[in-house]
Amino acid sequence: MRSALFPRLEAPGDDVALRVGSEQVTSLELAQATAALQQRLTAAGHPPGARLAVWTQGSLETAVALVAAAAAGYQLVPLDPKLGPLELSHIVNDAAPVVALGADPQAVAGRIAIDTLPLTPELRRHPGPRPPTRQVDDAPLLVLYTSGTTGLPKGAVLTARNVAFNLDALARAWRWTAADTVVHALPLFHVHGLVLGLFGSIRVGGALHWFPRFVPREVAQALSVGTTVFFAVPTMYHRLSEAAQTDPQVVQGLAHARLLVSGSAALPQRDQQRLEALTGRRVIERYGLTETLINCAVRADDPPSAGSVGAPIDGIELRLVDDQRRTLEARDDATLGEIAVRGPHVFAGYLNRPEATAAVKDADGWFFTGDLACRKPDGQLRIVGRRATDLIKCGGYKVGAGEVEAALLEHPSVREAAVLGAPDADLGERIVAFVVLDTPTEPQVLQDFVASQLSPHKRPREVHVIAELPRNAMGKVVKAKLRHA
Repeated sequence: MRSALFPRLEAPGDDVALRVGSEQVTSLELAQATAALQQRLTAAGHPPGARLAVWTQGSLETAVALVAAAAAGYQLVPLDPKLGPLELSHIVNDAAPVVALGADPQAVAGRIAIDTLPLTPELRRHPGPRPPTRQVDDAPLLVLYTSGTTGLPKGAVLTARNVAFNLDALARAWRWTAADTVVHALPLFHVHGLVLGLFGSIRVGGALHWFPRFVPREVAQALSVGTTVFFAVPTMYHRLSEAAQTDPQVVQGLAHARLLVSGSAALPQRDQQRLEALTGRRVIERYGLTETLINCAVRADDPPSAGSVGAPIDGIELRLVDDQRRTLEARDDATLGEIAVRGPHVFAGYLNRPEATAAVKDADGWFFTGDLACRKPDGQLRIVGRRATDLIKCGGYKVGAGEVEAALLEHPSVREAAVLGAPDADLGERIVAFVVLDTPTEPQVLQDFVASQLSPHKRPREVHVIAELPRNAMGKVVKAKLRHA
């Protein structure tokens, strides 16, 4: 493992590192911004090691500041500007950052009790000496807050070693090199956009072309230039597949990209098949969490495997366990188990929450993800959902909500689907589906369709047609809100 977190900043030059809109930044400018930010913060009484909040506003200066602060040795707490006051207050009180950084301080004025220092282009024009950049160590680098599906969000503490190990393993799996330009339109307060997209591009040595707002044609145009890799979530691929049906430029961009990667949720096979038919390209998937970064990934040269998120990446141990956390050896693509992982990528723990850390990470270093999966004969995994929300115990059977959702999405009338379990006096839990339709279809038709695709006991007992599914910023469905729909 290379000793510097961002080796290119040790000997920077005129190579383009970041691009947002018509603006771009070289690795030399990033190194200068690192020195300037460290000097400015130290003068204000905040030396390296202090914890900073960063408003992840849609600006080139935001991306520059995140890299510069990380390289200068600070702990980062990325803040979503759209957070509500309760969420924001909890995160700021829990993490206790000493100061915040913001490209547009006026837009967030008065929202938190600490000062927000303005980020300006002058940071990257610092002419003075450049101190050594951060090395790969076990000190905290990021405090990323979970979605809070089971209470208030918890701050997952990730170290520089967690990040560097995971990015290096992904670079090998995806044949990711300095010749690649990563294109993405993901927010910079989650693992996908921040760690993989931004930090990954700077560590590997290539460039990042970031779009603060996702517009299919603009993204496709960026993918058409040079050697490109695209990181996106399923909702983006769905919109791209729709746009590609009428826009040749979108088809051209997707077909040109070296690698198309999807994550954060399962990619519906219908969108996968439509994109492949239009562009001749397949989208590969990966699987990870805030606490572990990426655990599994389909490799660049793996043969197609429907619904697979690949095998564990290099250096990661993975097993499936039952309710008592006993190892399940089955590789039949049918036996459900909770995913447990161990390796240098697993987080240090939850900030200020030792009891929450102990509940998911044992003394031997195994992290119990709460995610359910089946393992295929070749070792690749198929994710079927979260234990807390997606394991439905119906009439003595264990049913993964993801399987039922995938079956519903095969019906031509169904645009989106979400499935959960509801208490049932007879069955224990009954399977309930919520669907968004393209064309009117009777619930009974959809119930019978699932029964024809899967085992009869996986048939939804209820199907509710709604206008849209509630989603978070990463496009994941918030099923807790559906329970009250």
